[in-house]
Amino acid sequence: MAPFVAHVAVRWTDQDVFQHVNHAVAVTLLEEARIQLVFDEAAAAGVSKFATGLLVTELPVDYKRQISYRSRRLRVAMTVDDMRAAAFRIRYAMHDGPEEGDAVAVTAQTRLATFDLASQRPRRLTPEEREFLGRWAA
Repeated sequence: MAPFVAHVAVRWTDQDVFQHVNHAVAVTLLEEARIQLVFDEAAAAGVSKFATGLLVTELPVDYKRQISYRSRRLRVAMTVDDMRAAAFRIRYAMHDGPEEGDAVAVTAQTRLATFDLASQRPRRLTPEEREFLGRWAA
């Protein structure tokens, strides 16, 4: 299946003293891309329960090349795998530009747990959430 593709903007203030995007900013850009999938796209598809509780439980990041401000817009391709009862993983390929052929600068993965904030306990993925996430299954 095709990945979900999000575009995120690199701002002038996102560069560090070495004139590239550092780790904290890269993680924030991945978060912005993830929001487009699990909140915006999910809500548009009628799947809104992710917005009531979703926790990051793991986030390894691998850097392949520097991202500079000159990139301005980045393409983030995301796939979903390892769906479990109350968790799933998103894999990312963040490209150093907006086009499909732009080089991959960062790969990462985020394990997310569905969570009931009121009871402070994990909750199971609903059938609708599974179907939605399955659209981008790796």
